[in-house]
Amino acid sequence: MKLQPLAGYVVVRRMEEPSKTASGIILTDSAKEKPQRGTVVAVGAGKEGKSAQVMEGQTVLFKKYGPTEVEVDGEELLLLEEDDILAIIQ
Repeated sequence: MKLQPLAGYVVVRRMEEPSKTASGIILTDSAKEKPQRGTVVAVGAGKEGKSAQVMEGQTVLFKKYGPTEVEVDGEELLLLEEDDILAIIQ
């Protein structure tokens, strides 16, 4: 099944954060925060006649509390409004 977002929504796959700090400390799952970076999987048509500003395959930084978590074919994806994307990481 493929998830196609509507209007100004975007589907993002969250990036995995390293489980070790720069100083070598290993973090447990409970100590890790969910990353706010991800890869765009699908993009809606855009809001009210405006075209979308992001494209599939781009890495983005998004708001911490903006996305809705959905599961599609056993994979956890995020559905968020394009306005919740803060930046494109290049």
